[in-house]
Amino acid sequence: MKKYWQILRKYKGSLLISPLLVLVAVLCETVQPMYMAKIVDDGVMQRDLSVITEVGTYMVLVSIAGLLVTILNVYISSRASIGFGTDLRERLFNKIQQLSFFDIDRFSSASLITRLTNDITKIQQLIMMSMRMMLRAPLLLVMAIFFVVRINTDMALVLLAAIPVLGISVYLILRKGFPLFMKVQQKVDALNEVVRENLINIRVVKSFVREDFETVKFREKSEDLRDMIIRASNIVVSIFPVMQLVMNISIIAILWVGGHKVMIGDLKVGELISFVNYLAQVLMALMFLSMIVMNFARASASSERILEVLNTEPSLSNTQKGLLDTHKILSGKVEFKDVSFRYSGGDTDVLKDINFKVSPGETIAVVGATGAAKSSMVQLIPRLYDATSGEIRIDDVPVKDYLLDELHSRIGMVLQKNELFTGTIADNLRWGKEDATMDEIIEACKAAQAHDFIMSFTDGYDTMLGRGGVNVSGGQKQRICIARALLRKPKILILDDSTSAVDTETELKIRENLNMMLHDTTVFIITQRINTMQSADRVIVLEDGSIDAIGIPDELMKTSVVYQEIYNSQIILF
Repeated sequence: MKKYWQILRKYKGSLLISPLLVLVAVLCETVQPMYMAKIVDDGVMQRDLSVITEVGTYMVLVSIAGLLVTILNVYISSRASIGFGTDLRERLFNKIQQLSFFDIDRFSSASLITRLTNDITKIQQLIMMSMRMMLRAPLLLVMAIFFVVRINTDMALVLLAAIPVLGISVYLILRKGFPLFMKVQQKVDALNEVVRENLINIRVVKSFVREDFETVKFREKSEDLRDMIIRASNIVVSIFPVMQLVMNISIIAILWVGGHKVMIGDLKVGELISFVNYLAQVLMALMFLSMIVMNFARASASSERILEVLNTEPSLSNTQKGLLDTHKILSGKVEFKDVSFRYSGGDTDVLKDINFKVSPGETIAVVGATGAAKSSMVQLIPRLYDATSGEIRIDDVPVKDYLLDELHSRIGMVLQKNELFTGTIADNLRWGKEDATMDEIIEACKAAQAHDFIMSFTDGYDTMLGRGGVNVSGGQKQRICIARALLRKPKILILDDSTSAVDTETELKIRENLNMMLHDTTVFIITQRINTMQSADRVIVLEDGSIDAIGIPDELMKTSVVYQEIYNSQIILF
């Protein structure tokens, strides 16, 4: 609750005013049966029209006052609860942005989406309901009991005997139902995961004519969710029949006792009518309480999932030395010293005893078979992951001693999987440099061989891209991503097989432009193309997570069997 209170205190004015409004509304509601009893006993039974008119006027005025106060409370509670939900959603989203790749993988993106939407909505609804009903229900219950005791003590005892029975019943029902609410949210996660995966890979699904398979998979998850919701709902819904049964028995008992008292003259007819009305108010108060408890149980399950994310300490964050921000990347020298790395939860190291030094401005090709951990190695440079052991240095400073923002702003990276965002091409390019001018954008795009195809579009750089860049080809997407990285003018540039969808001639032009535009930038290129390997200053050959050889291409042709195999396989192919 401490984390929630940090947000709720922003709305403390509404939280203070709302109970006062609820108190006024409850008073307006609970005095009505008393007025009704007076109309019946002193007006109708005495045939006095003036009493009916006077008391009836009071009832109308009190009802209008209660209505106005309730409307005001609805407005205040809506603004506060929706504002709280918006602020909590923003805080949760900001927390997700701080999480490392490993942390996000652990939660799964589908689950995080559910927590940002469905789970927060349930807490938001609980806040709204609390401001409208949480105080209203007990106040209505207390006031109604006060008036029934005032009317007749004997009949009040019948009502008071029923309340503990109801309370125990509700507690036992909800105790059994609460674990199911957590399972419902987990089933929502599973359904969202299927939907998300299908929509992202819809082209693959259609290409392989797997729509029927995906439909069956979706139906299974949807039916799992349906069955779990039914199980949880059946338990919770049983509250209301139990309440109805107990209250109906109470009404019968009260009418029997009250009717007897009316006949012997111990109770007036109007008082019996008001007593029954108060009994209805008690029933309403208990229903409100059960709804609050039920929603609290559901929101508690959602709250646990939200707090699980908010309380997660990012597995990768700035160190104390890094926060000082005393180091800047100036030259781009890179050194690996006895570096080993394994993914969290893994049994073995994917990188083992990696040692090498790269001088500023040097171009390094990283080659090896699929699964040799090439991408894993270069991702350690900007601290997308932390090495399990050993040390990585940039400009003779351990990477952990840099501020993460400094590392990420000075190291340009084009990932193996290129991602673009919904927006114009220019908007996507400015991810590399937010304040880039059009001249800078055009220069970077020309270097990446992207300018010509961009200008072939009707809207040029203002062309709108769909989600993930669905309306450009794979090669065009790669070149836009390369241009985006070049705009940053990085001291270290990492190209993770980022020209695989580009023809050899275009790739050669891109490399030549990179050499001219970033002649003092250290470049790591993960590649499978022999031309790229041959043009690099040096080549690092990885095999099974270890360095098999490192040197200039001509030397490796003589000393590295792995490099020879890669070279010969491409010579034979071409």
